[in-house]
Formats: sequence, structure tokens, C-alpha cells
Amino acid sequence: MSQATYNKIWADAQEDLDTQLQTEREQFLQVEKDSVKAFRMLAASYIKYLQIFRSLEEAHDHLIHQQKRVAIQKVLNGVMGRMLELKKEMVELEKSEFHYIDNIIDDLKLLPEDAEIPIPRYFIKENLEALQQREKTLDEILLNAGLETQKPVKAMTFEEAVKTIQVAERARQGRRRALFKKQIYLQWKTKRHPKLQEKTGPNPDDAATCIQKVWRGYIQRKKTEQMREEEIIFLGMSLPPHSRALRSTSHVHARQEDALRGEVQERQEEEFIKDQLREIEGLNIRETLQDQIKQCFIECRHIIGRFPDYPSKEAGGSMAIFSQKTPEQVAAELAAKREAALQKKTQKGKQEEKGKKKAKEKEAQKTGIKKEDEGWKMAPSNFLPILEEGNSHYKAVWQNRDQGRDFLQDHDPELIKAEKREEVEEEIRVQVDELMQQKLEDLKLAVDGEKSSKKKNARKREKKKKAGKKKISELEKDVTPDRTIDSLYRELVEEGILIKAKPVKLADYVGEYSYLGTTLHKVDVEPMPSLADIRQLIALYGILPLGSQTVHEKAPLVKTLLLAGPTGVGKKMLVHAICTETGANLFNLSPSNIAGKYPGKDGLQMMLHMVLKVAKQLQPSVMWIGDTEKTFYKAVPKADEQMNPKRLEKFLPKLLKALNAKDRVLLVGTTSRPFDAKIKPFCRIYQKIILIPRPDYASRFVLWKHTIRQHGGEITKLLSISCLAKLSDGFTQGNIVQVVQAVLSKLRLLQMARKPLHTAEFLTPLASQDPVYSEEEETFKAWYDKTPLGQARSKAMEMSEKGGKGKKK
Repeated sequence: MSQATYNKIWADAQEDLDTQLQTEREQFLQVEKDSVKAFRMLAASYIKYLQIFRSLEEAHDHLIHQQKRVAIQKVLNGVMGRMLELKKEMVELEKSEFHYIDNIIDDLKLLPEDAEIPIPRYFIKENLEALQQREKTLDEILLNAGLETQKPVKAMTFEEAVKTIQVAERARQGRRRALFKKQIYLQWKTKRHPKLQEKTGPNPDDAATCIQKVWRGYIQRKKTEQMREEEIIFLGMSLPPHSRALRSTSHVHARQEDALRGEVQERQEEEFIKDQLREIEGLNIRETLQDQIKQCFIECRHIIGRFPDYPSKEAGGSMAIFSQKTPEQVAAELAAKREAALQKKTQKGKQEEKGKKKAKEKEAQKTGIKKEDEGWKMAPSNFLPILEEGNSHYKAVWQNRDQGRDFLQDHDPELIKAEKREEVEEEIRVQVDELMQQKLEDLKLAVDGEKSSKKKNARKREKKKKAGKKKISELEKDVTPDRTIDSLYRELVEEGILIKAKPVKLADYVGEYSYLGTTLHKVDVEPMPSLADIRQLIALYGILPLGSQTVHEKAPLVKTLLLAGPTGVGKKMLVHAICTETGANLFNLSPSNIAGKYPGKDGLQMMLHMVLKVAKQLQPSVMWIGDTEKTFYKAVPKADEQMNPKRLEKFLPKLLKALNAKDRVLLVGTTSRPFDAKIKPFCRIYQKIILIPRPDYASRFVLWKHTIRQHGGEITKLLSISCLAKLSDGFTQGNIVQVVQAVLSKLRLLQMARKPLHTAEFLTPLASQDPVYSEEEETFKAWYDKTPLGQARSKAMEMSEKGGKGKKK
């Protein structure tokens, strides 16, 4: 598609965003007492933002115009953050991480595929060079340390290349010799038996005529096509062949090179324009600034009787001098300060009242007196200002812009000039401030005899800095100031703590959407979440915040994530998918992996300090704790005593305290036996707990198809995928993959052409696998009900049941 098409997609997305912002101003400002209606409003807004997100991501990925890409990316980050805020409100309303909104998708005339969260491709594209270099370095370290299982392919030596060519040439000569012998044999046979010659083939003249007909027809068709193409080029309906070839090659490499090439071009253009502005307008800007500051000094001394103090850098320097406030404005500022002081007093009173109200509520809870529900209201947003700003910027700059003459669609020099002019002014202002500050001191000394008060101010600042210092935790102290990040990175790789993530994408976690969620809800049946719901949660809590710095800083902060479920449901695969989609480093802090490494308390502190330092410096990063229930064992089994699995239990809270909103570091735990751990410290560490179930029928159907085709199999009428999906009820994704690998061996793939696959071939390997029994599934559900969100969900269900009974009476 052309650039005009993606410009249209962007324009449509901005229109939808403008409409959505207007509806939010009307709906979310009022208190809604009906929780069902409030959830429906939230879900509809969430789906609409998701559609805007998909359109903006597509336009951002394909557009070459760098300034447009920057404008889209700001709005894209705002939309992602707003989706996370809406998700938080939905979770608080329903007391569940999984929501069933297929009725809303049906009302909006959308497909289930439209509810999938896309992963922005700029997460990887913007840091492609750094990620490739890091991967190359990691491969070299693993290879030198002997930890690489598959060595990279080496180039052939000269002798090996000669030997390979000789073998290929001798084989070719053997085939030609065999063909020559066959021709001699056939000639001898025809001479010996002349009757065979009469029977073999038609008359040579007839064969020549047939060949001539075919050839003349082919030549005439080619000439006709060429004449038609020349006519189309002459009419301007198509490009000449050389231009078309150039265009086709550019389309082939567009997805890989356009973004990087555009960034380089823009940087060069920006630097050129900046230097040009500095040369042409720099002297005039300097002179005007100096004249204005001098005039300000003279006027101030004429009014006050002495020269003013020069504002510091923190106060804005000469920018503070140019405020030029009138007496009315000064009076208004004083009145505003008084109002602010009054507001502080009223806020203190309100806080005291809130404290009293909370105490009364606690007493009411103890005595059993219920309070009337005040209703739901949307919490304040950190991303609505970003969306409003992006929307107004689009309307002011891009909506009515004439783009007919911009054939290249790469950048706009006039917009770059406007941006760089401000930067040039700021640079010159800093230089002028230093010069004029010195001149002001000289004037004070010469005219008034005053000395500068720089030293006193410097001492005051030092005292303030010392007083403002905070206590630093043990892990935040820089124990390795003399070591570089590269040396720490190398040591962690050699110790096996920093590992290489498998190249797995989130889309490879195959699973179908749940189509009966709302229907089951209406019949008071709690449906099991589908694998598509799991993908959405991983994208929302793991990938989007790690990929975008803005989203991570301003969205509801999620430092920790727990993936719980039976063996084989794909927990480790999801961890690797988070790292692949965001380009994150993967630190393996599993008890089995750190056993015997960095012994003692000091050694453990050193290891965690190194991990934290490297993770923050080379963010985004993922710290993975496999079998994390062992860290919080109720009682350590004898088999695991040597491992000392509870080493990290006391240090994990300190590790999380050392992580701020700016640090794109996520702690992910995976467990197949969460009920073996102490529930309270377990749930304190992990904010978001995702229970991954076994796949349902729809997911198994899609999974069987995908896995068989992925391993080279062909699906025919003899292979019933529906039958396999029904028979594999209770089995996990890992079981299905193992069965397909066992059946589709190399020998079986060679026999595929003459012996198609049958359903019965998969039954014997499937019977040898261990399924997830209903007792194990119930144990997981019972454990999840003890988690904070599970308890809140069960309480809400009890309250709704009591309310329903009261209405019936």
C-alpha cells in the first residue's frame, strides 16, 4: 500500500480518538451506581481504544515521514497507557483478571481477531543495532565459556571447498555418462529391431509442425504483451521497467531499512539545519538577548536604586528576567498564593474528616452495619493529557496540511527549523547568562561597591543536598564502582545467570478466543479463561510496559508477575516471548540455577547487586524465577535441602524496593505447584497472579492443526482434527507437541506422499502422556481462591447471591 493509504489510516484513527475523548468527557465524569453499566462503559471504551491502537500501530510501522512517526508514537504511548488504566478499573470492578466481552464485540460488529492486542514493532526496530550487537556479544561469551550447545557455522577451508566441488563434479560426470550409455543402448536396440522404430512416436514432420505452432504462438503472445505494456507506459498508467525494478527492490527492503535510513537522514538534516540556524541567526539572537538584559538591569536600578541579583540556573536564568509582569499580575499572584494556603488548610481538614470516616467505617464493619454504595467513578488519568495534547497537535499541524508537493514523504524542513530554533536559542541563552552574570558583578563592584554572594549560596546548596539525601538500601549501594558494565555482564553470562532467550513470539502461543463467556455468565456459571485471554494479559502486564518508557513510568506500576498452572501449559514459553518481543535481557534466578553460586549472605548480596546494576543499565530486563514456590516452601523436602531453595526469600522485598517506576525491570515467577508455598509472603511479592488453565476444545483444535503443519505434516480427509481435539481433553499444549513430534519423525515425513496421516497414529503416543486430572485442576482453583484477588472475587459473589435472594423474597 502507498503512503497515502497509511496517512488515511492515521487520519481515521485520530478522528476515532477525538470522538472517544469526547464521549469520555461526557460519561466518566459522573458517578455510576450500577456496576454492570459501569463495566459495560469501561469495556466498550477499552475495545474502542484497542481499535485505535491497532490503526495507529499499523500507520506508525509503515510511514516513512519521521516527524509523523514521532507524532504518532506519542499518541500510541498514550493509548497504550489508557488501555492499562481501563484494565485496572475493570479488574477492580469485577474482581477478576479475565473479562468476557464477546457481546460488546458483537455489538460493535467486530471479529474476535480484532480484540487481539498487537505488539508495536518499534520496540525492536528502534534498538535493532544495539540488540544485534548484544546478541553477538552474548554468543561470543557463551562460545568461549563452552556453554553454547550449538556452535555457529564456520566458513569452509580451501581444501574442504575443493573436495566438495570435486565430489559434486564427479557425481555430475557419472550422471552424464549413464545418460550417454542409455542413449547408445537405445540406438543399438532400434537398429537390431526395426519394427520397434516404426511403432515409436509420430512422423518427424508432424512433430516439427507441432513445435513450430507452439513456438509461433508463444512469440506472438510475447509481442502482444510488449505492445500493450508500451502503450500503458505511454499513457502514464504504469512506470518504465527500470523505475519499476527500483521500486520493487525498495519495497522488498522497506520493512527492514526504511525506518533506520529515515532516522539517519533526519539526524543529518537536523544537524545541518541546526548549524545553519546557528550561523545565520546566532549572532542576532546573542545581541538581542544581551541588549534586553542590559536594559532590564538599567530599569531595575532606576526603580529600586540598586542592581538586581542574577537568577540562578534552577530559577531559569535570564528567562526569569523576561517575565515582565505588571502590578496587576503581581497582585493576582499574591492572591493565588493566599488561596493556595487556604486550600492546604482545607485539605488538612478534609484529611482529618476522611480519617474519622474511615474509623467510622471500620466500626460499622465490626458492628455489622452496612453503608450505602456510593457508586463508581473513574479515577484520574495520567494519559488523557497526553492524548489531548497529541489530538490538538494533529489538528494544528497535520490535519489540514497540504501534502501534495511532498513526494518523498520523509521529513518537513520547516518543522525541523521551528524545533531547532528553540534549541539554538536555549544554547545561546546559557552562554549569554554566564557572560552577563559576570558583567553584572563587575557593574555592582564598580558602581555600588557590592561583592558577589556566590560562595554563600553554594554553601547553602551543599547543606540542602546533604539534608536531602535518602537512605540507600544494601542492594542499591554501588559495591562495584571500579568495574564496568561489560565486565559484570560477562561474569553473569559465564555463571549462567544471564541466559539467552529463545526466539519465541507471543503469537506462537496458539489459542482460540472464548465464544461462550457471556452466555455462561448469564447462567451463573464461571467460565474458564481461554489461551487468548492469557495472551492479552501477558501483552498488557509484561510486554507493553517493558517496551515503552512512557507507559512504564505513568501506567499502573506492575513490578512482579506470577504465572501459575500445570506442567506443560507454556509458562516458560511466555517468559521467553516477553523477552523476544521487547528485546529484554533474561536473568535466571531459579533456585536450581543459583544453587552453589555466590555462597553465603555476602555472595548472594553481591550477585543480586550485579543483577540489579546490569538490569537497570541495559533495560528492559526480565528476572525469572522458575519453580518459585521453592523460595517460599512451607517445609523444605529432604531432596531439596542441599539446594538451599529459600536463599532469596528475605532479599526479594529489598530487590523490589530498589526498583523505581523509571526502571523497566520485571520480576516473573513460574510455578506448577503454588500450593506448596506459604500463601502470605508469596502473594506479597507477586502483584499480578495469572492462573493458566489447560486448553479448551477450540484451543486444542487450533493447536493440533498448527503443530502438525509446523512439523511438516499434511492434513487430509483421513485425519480428523475434531476427533483429536475431543480425545485430547485434559492434555496440555506440551503433551500435544510431544505427541506430534513422536509421530512425525523423519522417516514418516518421507512416507507422507504415498501414505497420508491417519487419526489412529496419534492415539497410542497420546495415551502414554499424563493428562491434567480434575483433582489437580480443583487444587489450583482452591489455591487461587486464597489469593487477594480470589478472596475479593468470592466475597463479591457471596454479596451478589445474598442480594439476589433478598430480591426474590
